[in-house]
Amino acid sequence: MSEAYLMKKSSHIRKQTLTSIATLGIGHLGGSLSIVDILVVLYYGIMNIDPSNPKMEGRDRFVLSKGHAGPALYAVLADKGFFSSDHLATLNLLGTSLPSHCDMALTPGIDMTTGSLGQGLSCAVGIAIGAKIKKERSRVYAIIGDGESQEGQIWEAAMFASQKKLENLIVFCDNNKLQVDGYVDQINTLGDLSAKWTAFGWDTQIIDGHNHRMILQAIEKAQMDGDRPHMIISNTIKGKGIDFCEQAAAGNHNMPVTKDDYMQALATLELE
Repeated sequence: MSEAYLMKKSSHIRKQTLTSIATLGIGHLGGSLSIVDILVVLYYGIMNIDPSNPKMEGRDRFVLSKGHAGPALYAVLADKGFFSSDHLATLNLLGTSLPSHCDMALTPGIDMTTGSLGQGLSCAVGIAIGAKIKKERSRVYAIIGDGESQEGQIWEAAMFASQKKLENLIVFCDNNKLQVDGYVDQINTLGDLSAKWTAFGWDTQIIDGHNHRMILQAIEKAQMDGDRPHMIISNTIKGKGIDFCEQAAAGNHNMPVTKDDYMQALATLELE
């Protein structure tokens, strides 16, 4: 999978994510855009999945623990063919199959309902244990937020995953430095995040979360380490790729998108 292809896909997914949120007029734009490049590498370069059979036995699973970033995942799933891209225009509307936060009962391709921060990683741990019991060769991938990492349940799950030596679990921390109320370091700093995960018994890497090559190499490295769970701390920019969203900082967590905002951002993405 060429880097040029992945870059093109990321641009397309950003456009689709922006369009669905702009259609609604408001949404979790910042945290959706920061994870696009990770999602693209996973879904177009790594994961064993089948859009024609979303419940395929032995498939790789993905858990978006920071479930409010669902719009980016929906854009990927639609592009992969899990459902029609026309559905993206129904984001968070009454009766939609694409709620603001991921719901496995509503959306094809969603492996776990998430949104209550801190709980998704525990679910990923459980899925990884289940795969080992069934002797599947599949892997479980997850994305947690840095603000979410202030939740105690994250560290309970981290401790248990290490105890169970879940080498089939690969987790990304979307380290975009922001949460709904401001900068993570000003609210409740995580300190040395790499040292924390290492101390909990995880294989830990730090990468640029917008560099497709680094993301791919980090996953491949994690897959070769066979006796512990894996944390890939991904330094990202909240709102990546859209100027007005990046500049809004904490204001981009759940932000309005006007028609002028949309047209300006779309033009920038088209230039890419």
